[in-house]
This record gives sequence, structure tokens and C-alpha cells, in this order.
Amino acid sequence: MKIAVLTGAGISAESGLKTFRDSNGLWEGHDVMEVASPEGFARNPELVLEFYNQRRRQLLEVGPNAAHLALAEMEKEHEVVIITQNVDDLHERAGSSRIVHLHGELLKVRSTFDETLVMDWKEDLNLGDMCENNHQLRPHIVWFGEAVPMIEVAVELVAAADCVMIVGTSMQVYPAAGLIQYTTPGAQVHFIDPNPSISSSHRISVYAEKATTGVPKAIQAINSFS
Repeated sequence: MKIAVLTGAGISAESGLKTFRDSNGLWEGHDVMEVASPEGFARNPELVLEFYNQRRRQLLEVGPNAAHLALAEMEKEHEVVIITQNVDDLHERAGSSRIVHLHGELLKVRSTFDETLVMDWKEDLNLGDMCENNHQLRPHIVWFGEAVPMIEVAVELVAAADCVMIVGTSMQVYPAAGLIQYTTPGAQVHFIDPNPSISSSHRISVYAEKATTGVPKAIQAINSFS
């Protein structure tokens, strides 16, 4: 069975990662446009670099949880692709082999001059860290106002899936939220979130719980169906 799994901040939160945005809309006390937009980077690059340095340091202190591991294990029985809005590498560390990062990757940086010049980066990124062409490096993150280059790939994968699992995301942030529209009429949909934004129907199964408990239940349901 072809399974497309859409994951969001909720699955990483259970590993101890902060989900960036608080209930008041601020990210670590900052307006989102200060730390996650090209304009914010142009105004105060040191603030933006330090914001992501903190995220990177925190990521290196945590590990994948039971939900990440269960999704990786599912590859033994099914053809699985993970489409994640998360910028962490917890799916990779859990053992998943096909991962599409919609919003970039925290452990990579790229040139501000040539966006195809991407490199692995686990240290702090500072003003003065340059690419080979002597241009400032920036986080390899899709900021607000920037195109989401992998969205078309994600659309194709969802449209080809026999089953779609949605884990730890409100499905309120576009363009990722629109992916569910591309599921085929016969595809099963399993939605796992403590506060689900959609209701159960004849083809949508909703698990109103956290990822670490909901994902194994959804996998069990998928295996019994297949």
C-alpha cells in the first residue's frame, strides 16, 4: 500500500522540541516576521541567525519519539513517504528513508547568493560565515513570503497514495493545509491530533490524541484494512 504521511509540529513537540509559535502568535517572544521572513533577515540578520542557532542547539539535544519510530517501522510493510512541515531531522534519525521537507531543514544552510548551494551545518551560524563565493550563509528554511519548492512533489505523492496519515498538524497553514484536497476519493485518511480540525466520516478516521499513542492505533487500522 502506498502511504503518504503529513507531519507537523505536534509530533516533534513530544520529543521536547518547542513548536516555535506560542498561543499569542509570537515565536520565542518575537513577531514571526522578525525571525522568519526575508525582510526580517535583511533588517536584523544577527537576531535571525541567533534564533535559528537556538533551535539548532535544542534539536541536537533531543531524539525521535515512539511516533517517529512507528512511522519508520511501517516501511517494512508498506511504501511510505513522509511529507513534513517540520525542519528537524527526527524522521531521518528514526529511520524513515523517504522524506520531503516542505519548509526546509534546520541542519542545513545555503548561500544568500545561490540558493542551490546548500550544505550540512550543525554548528552555530554567524554573521561572516560565507559560502564558497564569499556570500553570507543563511538557514535553509522556507520563510514567510518565500515559495515552497517541494509543494508540487508533495501534491503528486498525496494524489498517488492509497492512504494518507496526518499527524500533529492543525492543517491550517497553507500551502501544506491544501494537500488533503488532492487525496483520491478511494483513499483512507487517518488524522491524529489532540485537537483535530476535521471530523470523522466514511473515509476519514480521527484520533483525538497525541502522536505517540495515535500513530500506532492508525497503523494497526491500516494493517487490518490492507
